[in-house]
Order: sequence, then C-alpha cells, then structure tokens
Amino acid sequence: MKDPYASKPWLKFYDKHVPEKINYPNKSYPEMYRENFPKFKDMVAIHYAGTAISFTELERMSNQFANFLIKQGLKPGDVVGVNLPNVPAYYIAVLGTLKAGCILSGVSPLLTQRELEYQLNNSGARVLVAMDLLWGNVGAIIAKTGVKAVAMVGIADFLPSDKQAAPGALPPVPGITINHFLEILKEMPATDPKVKISPHAPALMQYTGGTTGPSKGAVLTHKNMVDHITQLVVWLDYKMGKSVILSAFPLFHQAGLGVSMWSMAFGQTQIAVANPRDLAGMINMMKTYRPTAFCNVPTIYIELGRMPAFKELDFSNVQYFLSGAAPFPPEYIKDFEAVVGEGKVCEGLGMTETSPLSCVSPCYGKKKAGSVGLPFPDVQIKIIDPVTNEIVPIGEAGELVAKGPQVFTLGYHNMPEETAHTLRDGWIYTGDIARMDEDGYVWVVDRLKDMVNVSGYKVFTRELDDIICEHPAVAMAATIGIPDPKRPGAEMVATAVVLKPGVEKSEATRTSILDFIKEKEAPYKVPKKIEFMDQLPLSAVGKILKRELRSIMVPKA
Repeated sequence: MKDPYASKPWLKFYDKHVPEKINYPNKSYPEMYRENFPKFKDMVAIHYAGTAISFTELERMSNQFANFLIKQGLKPGDVVGVNLPNVPAYYIAVLGTLKAGCILSGVSPLLTQRELEYQLNNSGARVLVAMDLLWGNVGAIIAKTGVKAVAMVGIADFLPSDKQAAPGALPPVPGITINHFLEILKEMPATDPKVKISPHAPALMQYTGGTTGPSKGAVLTHKNMVDHITQLVVWLDYKMGKSVILSAFPLFHQAGLGVSMWSMAFGQTQIAVANPRDLAGMINMMKTYRPTAFCNVPTIYIELGRMPAFKELDFSNVQYFLSGAAPFPPEYIKDFEAVVGEGKVCEGLGMTETSPLSCVSPCYGKKKAGSVGLPFPDVQIKIIDPVTNEIVPIGEAGELVAKGPQVFTLGYHNMPEETAHTLRDGWIYTGDIARMDEDGYVWVVDRLKDMVNVSGYKVFTRELDDIICEHPAVAMAATIGIPDPKRPGAEMVATAVVLKPGVEKSEATRTSILDFIKEKEAPYKVPKKIEFMDQLPLSAVGKILKRELRSIMVPKA
C-alpha cells in the first residue's frame, strides 16, 4: 500500500514559529556551549539546597574537572562513569567530561553490586565520580573493574557554608587513586583544554533498562545531542536567559541528562532535585525559585496535584509542564490542568536511543490529552505491523518506527546483534505500539512486550489502564498479561489497582470497577483478575515496572 505517513499530516498542526526543516550547526556539544556562554555567563546555572552556582563558576569548575581527566591520562573516547544523585558535581562532571572529549556514562545509584560491576566493565569506565554516602555497593566491587581513579563527592559538598562539613577519610582501594572532588577542583587549572572533538564522535553511553537481558549502553554522538537540543530550542520557542526549569528526572536517565545539557548550552537555570520523592521539598523549591518550566513523570504531577500546598502556588509564569517516560491518563491531565492552567501539559514520546524525544505536544497549539503529540521537524514516523513489517493505515495500531537526526547512529556498545535488531537502515524500531490519527498526532497504546494476546485478540494495556483510571475509586492502574491457568500457553488480562484514599478494598469495589469496564470495553478486554495494592512498583523516574508487577501477580508454582 502507499505510505500514508510520507505526506507528514502532522505539519499542518505545527505552531507558526516551527518550520518543517531546521538548519543544524555542525559542532560538538562543547563548541555549542562555548559559543553561547558569553551571553549568560553571569546568570545562575544551578540552584541547590540554598546555594546558587553561576554559569561562570560552572565554567571554571568544569574546566578543572576536564583537566583532571586529562591528567589521569584519559584520551578522547575514554569513558567516565558518574554514580550520583542530582547534585552540583553531576552537572560539573557532565560538562567537564565532554570538554575533555571523553564519553559520559550515567551509573544509577540504585543498581545492585552485580549490576554496577557489569555496567562499569561493559562500558570500560576508567574514572568514576561517586558519593561518599553511596560508597558501600561501589566499594565492594570497584577493584573488579577497570576503574583507575575515583572522584569522591561529599554529601555536604556545595551546601551553604554553615552546613558544610570537613571531608571524611577516603577509603583505600589497592591500585585505584581516590581523591575528594572539591580538592581535585582546587588543584587543577581553570583553563578550558579545548580538546578537538568531531561532531560525529561519541558523547554519551547511557544504559537502558535491560528487560530482556543485560542492560545495553546506547551510544549517542555530539551531533545527536546538538541536533536534538536545536530541535527543542525551536519547538519550545526558547528565549535564552529567561527560563528556570525544575526537572526531577535523575541525570543518569536520558531525559534528565538531555534537559541538563540543553539548559547548560542555552543559559537555562536549573533547580537540582536530589530527592524526587520529597514532594514537600519540591513545592518549597517552586515557591523560592518560581520555575517557568517543569519536566517530570506523570506520577509526580499526579501526586503534586493532590497536595493542598501545591494548589496554592501561583502558576501564571509557567510556560509548560513537560511529561514523559510513562503514560499520563487523560482524566488526570484534566484534573492537573484544573490546578495549573489549561493546555500547559505537553506530553512527549522518548527513549534513550532518540536522545530522548521524537514527538511532543505543540507548545502553543492544539493538544490532545493522552496523545504524545507530533513528530519533531526532520523526524519521519511510520506505523508498521510488527509481524509482517508492512505499513498499516492511519488510525490503526502497530509498531512505531522513526528516523531523525536525534536517533542514535552508533548503536549499542559491543552489542552488534541488538543494534541490528533495533536500528535498520537508519530507522529505529521503538517497541512502542502506537497509532497516528488523521491530524498526525501520535497515540501510544502499549509497549510491544506488554501487549496481551487473548485467544488471538490484542489487548493494549495502556488504553485499558486509561479507562480504569476514569473510575472514581481508582488512583492508579496497571494492566498486564498473565498465564491463563485454564488454557495452557494462553494469556488472560490482569490489573493491579491502587484505590483513592478512603476507598475500601472490598468485593463491592472490585465489582464496581469490573462493571465500569464492561460498559466501555469488549468482553475479552475485561480483566479476569483485579488485585488491590497499596502501591505499584516504580522505577527511579516513576515509571510503572510491569515486569516486576508480573512477578507479584503471577501465582508461584
């Protein structure tokens, strides 16, 4: 059939300031940053726990960290791991690592010892930035990796002077040099090393979830990031030096890192959120710093929207609330926008391999609650049958595949088979089951691996979750497929439900939810099992972990 996506139906819904195609600078990330730095050098780069760090200070400290890496013998292409929460040292390490021509790799503080050892060895990290408070797991395995030097960040580093503490003793590890991060900065020259870096050189090695095996290091080039930042600046109508952003995404996650790199390159003040679970602390940050933009997962927005202190805030200066990494049920968008302002939620579709965004809602124009918006300029989208690879008509569901300047080109580190499976002729096969409507808006209905097959009928769990969340008793819902005990080899639909406060976990409530679903969905989509839970398993960024949910809900043999 003729490709209905080739005509790009989404273009007619672009905001007036957004062109179909963009001119991209042929520069490395440090070159982009250096060009813009004089325009915002006196502004605040980072607000952190009562400390304000200016861009001039960030420039100096990142140069010092870059020179430390060079002194350690690191060359362009060597890997630096960062195992920190969102504290100032992380931002310094990001910019310093890239200035030295090295590759940055985020290392989640939530990893187990086995996962830490695997990632550090798989990436080939030679230097690790770690935190004293989190040293336990790292210290237990670091001698079994190729790390030769550690920059140790103190928990009190960068706090106001009255809250600082003397650095503690450093743990000895044979064969590994360990130094205090702040001492490293004091000892190193503050001149920019200006290492020559090709735009096509690798900049980031960010590890993805690894739901079907070991986590994979997705390698993103400087060009990937520069081009994607250019897309964001155009799409969001960004005015340099006038924005303050609060992102609770951890920097080891590509969404958090992408926001950080965009902000540092274009003079956007960032509010460092070290603990995304501290919602009361986040509200205090909002009162103090009055952010103009937010970047979070839906679970955080939903929880904030229910808090009286959040509802009392003034949101008149907020341009948008960017939401991604997980579905935002339309009913909850409506409730949230009743607090913050209609049309302020911008949903996006992203993954590590696309730097991270490929689609997002228009900044000013028409938004459709539940849709992840429109493809960026220079991004091609098509929806295919995941079995036949044939294009499906507009309006039908299939696997979303995409091509664009932010799509990774170097693939997964040392995983050629995984790369060949995901990246084909420049197209990334996302694993998202989606459909596109006649206006070009994209709707994600499931992950390919989460789709449930009920006797040959497809059940898209995200769509079902959205329906269930419309029930007045339901706070959160997550649907999965589990083995059908009556039909070996077949699946049945099961849903975990978190009820709103004060709602009783009773058979009457369960029956009410089932009756509600039966009114709206075909019989094969109605869950055969509804289990009430106090909370759903969530990732570090607030995404529901359906893999863990299956292990909870599937009866043990």
